[in-house]
Amino acid sequence: MITTPQRTRTPRRIHAPQRASSPQRTDAGGAPSATADADRVFAALADPRRRELLELLGQMPGCSASSLAARLPVSRQAVAQHLAVLEGSSLVSRRRAGREVLFSVRPEGLTTTADWLTGRAAAWLERMERLERQEQETPNGVRPLIA
Repeated sequence: MITTPQRTRTPRRIHAPQRASSPQRTDAGGAPSATADADRVFAALADPRRRELLELLGQMPGCSASSLAARLPVSRQAVAQHLAVLEGSSLVSRRRAGREVLFSVRPEGLTTTADWLTGRAAAWLERMERLERQEQETPNGVRPLIA
């Protein structure tokens, strides 16, 4: 009797989506810039299911992917993928409790992006005010060609 060797099947790993088209932006020290952090947060929050997961985790910190999936119309694997993206954007943290992995919201991930947005809004407001002042200072709204 001839036996054939059995093939072992390795599980497929599912990775969080990453934008390969744009290089990661870094500050002078080589750390990811605030803009790169904001890009990841905005990409993570673009999906309504991820926003729903953040809301659930805000109400019930320290939940497993299984307990979250039980409250949503998606599989545990889908929840785990979404949590991986949220973790990669620093919006969620994980910790082990025995055999379970428990997830919690990291508010500092949103705070960093909110600070960046506030800085952008302040800069744009300043530019608009400067343009309005220039417009008021020029006669008939006509600006000289050479400034």
